[in-house]
Amino acid sequence: MFLRAIARPLMARVKETTGIVGLEVVPNAREVLINLYNKTLKEIQAVPEDEGYRKAVESFTRHRLEACQKEKDWEKIEKSIGCGQVEELIEEAQDELKLIGKMIEWDPWGVPDDYECEVIENDAPVPKHVPLHRPGPLPTEFYKTLDAVTQKEVPPVTSSEPQLKE
Repeated sequence: MFLRAIARPLMARVKETTGIVGLEVVPNAREVLINLYNKTLKEIQAVPEDEGYRKAVESFTRHRLEACQKEKDWEKIEKSIGCGQVEELIEEAQDELKLIGKMIEWDPWGVPDDYECEVIENDAPVPKHVPLHRPGPLPTEFYKTLDAVTQKEVPPVTSSEPQLKE
């Protein structure tokens, strides 16, 4: 009984490789993730409460933090979160922290209250000051092929390669 209590933590599976080139094993991944998730939850507080970005980041970060706090084994954490290996989760959390800093700097939610956005309905003519971002017309070959496919016919092959005879 005593031996099992001591040996079990020592016999925990050690990850030898991530199997991803350039992504090294992090032996204390759980602790790193907990620290990153706590830091993320702290830094996201600078984003206004009603913003969708903040709500989304807080939601998935809390979920992942709870999984890391509940589970001690890296395999169980990976399975519980279901978004890759713990090392990938670490990289993702680090990237999210960088993005939070950029979002605070860019302030995309800081639109003035008196700002008016012109809405153009689908049927309305587009004003001259609004650029058109529509592609040019498709080649007639496209429409011929589309018609043939919708009519369940195979269009004739127009290439110079020889065709197999049945």
